Amino acid sequence: MTRIYLSAPDVRGPEREMVLAAIDSNWCAPVGPDLDALEAEVAAVTGRAFGVALSSGTAGLHLALLELGVGPGDEVLVSTFTFVATANAVAYCGATPVFIDSEPETWNMSADLLAEELEVRRSAGRPMPAAAIVVDLYGQCADYDRILPILAEHGIPLVEDAAEAIGASLGNRPAGSFGAAAVLSFNGNKLITSSGGGMLVTDDEHMARRARHLATQAREPFDHYEHTEVGYNYRLSNLLAAFGRGQLVGLDDRIARRAEIRDRYAEFFAEVPGVALNPIATGRSVNHWLTCAIVDPVSCGFTARDLIDACAAADIEARPLWKPMHMQPLFADASARVDGTSQRLFETGLCLPSGSGMPDEDLERVIEALASVSCR
Repeated sequence: MTRIYLSAPDVRGPEREMVLAAIDSNWCAPVGPDLDALEAEVAAVTGRAFGVALSSGTAGLHLALLELGVGPGDEVLVSTFTFVATANAVAYCGATPVFIDSEPETWNMSADLLAEELEVRRSAGRPMPAAAIVVDLYGQCADYDRILPILAEHGIPLVEDAAEAIGASLGNRPAGSFGAAAVLSFNGNKLITSSGGGMLVTDDEHMARRARHLATQAREPFDHYEHTEVGYNYRLSNLLAAFGRGQLVGLDDRIARRAEIRDRYAEFFAEVPGVALNPIATGRSVNHWLTCAIVDPVSCGFTARDLIDACAAADIEARPLWKPMHMQPLFADASARVDGTSQRLFETGLCLPSGSGMPDEDLERVIEALASVSCR
């Protein structure tokens, strides 16, 4: 047996062809035609005017916050139910995150708790946060129809963390199209990968130009090396951009395969009381980056950890849901407006193998491991 990973890269023919063509062209640098093309293609997928290809999604969050003027002493609203990179980007700016809990309908940021946090601040005469980062969790867009007006009322700009959500949509708007800027991740476990990397997308030409400038060590336009501000080594290479372009070709097929995998899990768990998959809200198209499950041990007689351990025994990777940021030792002193939703999800949930390259026989092997607990 070979190990089944949670979301392994799904590499096909176009990636090889495009990378070899890039090598043959000698564009083996953080500039080149494939880099330009990937930026234009991803901008089109997200409905944006501009894209800036970067070394990671985290770099994109950092640059977006910098361009919104976030700095030391500022506070930034952040979804608590997320990967640590979302909050780390706030710390990079010297600012402090303020965590907002999830809604049960999508597990994304609760618009009700967001409104409550801002109303409490206004009533007390406290300063408003400098920005908000809202995460599109596990491939489903947050409720921007409610969140955006709340933020606009208080003059707070939005950065959409769409790291997990390329190809998803809310109504007629694609993931990545919301806020002053949005950020995507092309990490190896994402729906499409450039073997590491990410992108900032925006409709603001000045922001895109500034992000590109800062991402290349903020070099001024002289024939010698001139610098007037701190910059960063954040650009994606042309070779990796070529790989990412090859991945992007099959985006719809990858989403369709992950939907098939979710359907198989749904079929299996339909016969298991007390287990429910991550919910999909009305009016949303999701990319099924990861299929997740919530386990009620009282109803079914086992726990999420039992399922994770059974998978591990069969050399299958499964893992708990994100541990909320307000529960992390790193951010123990940060302010948070929570109602227990994300904590309950973390304590009772797990992520299941969902990679689009997983063949049916591997999927059935996962089902067998789950059945060894749920059917005993």
